[in-house]
Amino acid sequence: MSIIICPGIHEPELTESFRVGLLDLVSNSAIAHNPINILVYPGKDVLVLSPLHILQFLRDCLTDSLESPIIFISFSAGVVGAIGAAHLWQLLGGRVKAFIAIDGWGVPLQGNFPIHRISHDYFTHWSSSLLGSGQNNFYAEPGVDHLSIWKSPQTVQGCWVDSSIEIIPPKGRLTAAEFLLMLLKHYEAN
Repeated sequence: MSIIICPGIHEPELTESFRVGLLDLVSNSAIAHNPINILVYPGKDVLVLSPLHILQFLRDCLTDSLESPIIFISFSAGVVGAIGAAHLWQLLGGRVKAFIAIDGWGVPLQGNFPIHRISHDYFTHWSSSLLGSGQNNFYAEPGVDHLSIWKSPQTVQGCWVDSSIEIIPPKGRLTAAEFLLMLLKHYEAN
C-alpha cells in the first residue's frame, strides 16, 4: 500500500512535520504489518492544484504499480489537485483505497472510493460536507488555525462524526492523528 501526501501552498517544513508524525504513527502501531510506502508530492505553489502533475509524479514513483492500492492524504489547496489525480489514477486502472482531505474547504469531493474530511473547525466541517464527504469525518473542537491541523495533528483534539447520519453530538473525541491512524488501520486491513 502507498500513501500519497499532497500538500497545499505553504512552507515545506509544515509538510515535513506532518510526514514525520505520520511515520511515527505508522511505525508505533499495528499498522506496520505490511510495508507502507509514503510519498510526498514535491510540487510547489500552483503545481499543487494540477492533477496532471500529481499523476505524473505517481507514474514516476509507482512504475508498474497500478494494482497497488493508494491512499491519498491531501491538505488545503492540495486537495484540488489530489482529487483530480485520484480520478485520473482510476481511469488508468489504478486503485484508490481512500481519499482523505484535510481542510479542503470549498473543494467538491465525489468519487467511487471512500472519502473522509478532516477539518480545523466545525464551520469548515459543516460547510465542506455540503460539497461532498463520505462517512467517518473529523473536526477540531475547539477549532484551531488552518495550518496547525497539518503541522501537528497529534495535538489537535476534536470529534469523530459519521456524516451518513450526521449525529450531534459527535460519536467520540480524539486527536486528528488518532483519527487518521484509525482510518489507515482500517484500510490496511481491508
